[in-house]
Amino acid sequence: MATPMKYICFVMFLAILSIGFFSQVDGAGECGKTTTPDKEAFKLAPCASAAQDENASVSSPCCAQVKKIGQNPPCLCAVMLSNTAKSSGIDPKIAMTIPKRCNIADRPVGYKCGAYTLP
Repeated sequence: MATPMKYICFVMFLAILSIGFFSQVDGAGECGKTTTPDKEAFKLAPCASAAQDENASVSSPCCAQVKKIGQNPPCLCAVMLSNTAKSSGIDPKIAMTIPKRCNIADRPVGYKCGAYTLP
């Protein structure tokens, strides 16, 4: 009787182990597998003044990077709310206006980004 119980326990253990193995997440974050929002935030360095002052002009290098990162709205959101952006003095409310100020036609209008909405 003990042998069948050991066999059943072993089979159950293998079943649980395989479920855990096959349901693993791939580790990809908002910006994909190869980068993080903090790394992407460095690419938005040309946007620093525009993300702190809503009256500052937005440079073409800034707009190009915002357009590129903005192809993935969750990534753009995560970048604008990242620790790197915060420590750089970025005002998220102002940063969220950059895609509109760049006149990016296919920007994610109305996309909820934390407490903010992209205009």
